Amino acid sequence: MQSAAFTFALFEFVLLIFSLSFHECSHAWMASRLGDQTARLEGRITLNPMYHMDLLGTLLIPGLAIFGPFIGFNLFSGILIGWAKPTPVITRNFRKIVRDDNLVTLAGPASNLLLMFVALAVLLLIGHLVPGSPQAPSGREIVVYTFQGRLLENVNPTLQAAALLGVAAIQINLSLFFFNLLPIPPLDGSHLLRNALPYNAMQAYDRIPYWVSFVLMVMLGGYVMSLLLAPAFHMVAFVLSYA
Repeated sequence: MQSAAFTFALFEFVLLIFSLSFHECSHAWMASRLGDQTARLEGRITLNPMYHMDLLGTLLIPGLAIFGPFIGFNLFSGILIGWAKPTPVITRNFRKIVRDDNLVTLAGPASNLLLMFVALAVLLLIGHLVPGSPQAPSGREIVVYTFQGRLLENVNPTLQAAALLGVAAIQINLSLFFFNLLPIPPLDGSHLLRNALPYNAMQAYDRIPYWVSFVLMVMLGGYVMSLLLAPAFHMVAFVLSYA
């Protein structure tokens, strides 16, 4: 069981790096479409994680959150958070600065939501296309039990791996979706809030020190996300069980 949990943790870590790369690539792609080629010129329209990784947000903190429990160290109450190197955007290159900046900002969380729905579709296909038998569980049973964190016996290893990947992709991308929408600089949600503030309030908002933002992410991020993720995971579990 410990071996299965460690395998799932490895899946999570690899998928997290891919999801963060897809997130930043989506920012860069949208900025390029709207007229700012800064990220394109820096080679950021790519899924290669080497162009997007941040030592602290992509490797260290997620690594501690994912693998910490194996050595008795729990970070953020089990909530996975992470970020990549910010995509460079020069807003004066946009035709409509506020609108286009918001679209570039939303492209990141939207990409994580897209990956979540793709993973959900894969799990639903497994649930509908894999028949059960007296000797082996059905696809729906495999998917539901995997989402609940339990593994069944007599399951094809390839099928079990696909279910593990799908579940990990859903959990990671829902976490990244909600985390990046938090209105804490420099997360995506802070750009949306900043663009909605009057000028004086925006100036004060821009002066928030980085260390304050980091403390807010660490101290409040996990708690706020747990409130958002619980109903989201319940909804996904409902869909997997009855769709």
